[in-house]
Amino acid sequence: MRGRDEDTGEFLSPSRSQQRRDALEVLELAEKLASLTPTQLAKLPIPEDLLPHLEHTRKITAHIARKRQLAFLAKQMRREDDEALEAIRDALDEDGVAARREVAAMHRVEAWRERLLADGDAALAELLEEHPAADRQHLRQLVRNANEEKLRNKPPRAFRELFRELRMLLLGGSNGQQDDSPVDPDDDGDSDGRQD
Repeated sequence: MRGRDEDTGEFLSPSRSQQRRDALEVLELAEKLASLTPTQLAKLPIPEDLLPHLEHTRKITAHIARKRQLAFLAKQMRREDDEALEAIRDALDEDGVAARREVAAMHRVEAWRERLLADGDAALAELLEEHPAADRQHLRQLVRNANEEKLRNKPPRAFRELFRELRMLLLGGSNGQQDDSPVDPDDDGDSDGRQD
């Protein structure tokens, strides 16, 4: 039961409803943490005493047992300082921002590829104006080959190579991918009716 300050009449502690909302927020955070990979968890500022509980929760796959273990993990997390939980939430939000930034960069690369394929030399001139160090001849050849592949309904090798070149040019390869295994969003060949 909450007490009241005799002088001001204000309540001294949070209401039960507020305590329940706080507990549910911690449970939601526990579920997010349990769904992350070990690599993703390593990047977060998780207190050492929570790591064994988190690892144990990740190993459980049975529905009811997992639910019970998540509740236990949330209980252990509520024992931590509010600052520790806020640091974890902030780190998760930063990962979300980084992911959105990466997706936006990939969309920018895709947009340039589509412009080059549609507009040809006019778009290439604009790209070279922004990036004078780019290899004009190689890019022009890739655009020509990609358009020819599309007309002949061939596998999109030059189409993908153009994406890799533009990614290196626009992003400097800084999206965490290695150059020999780039992720091309159109890799499945669904766009433009292309197949592998």
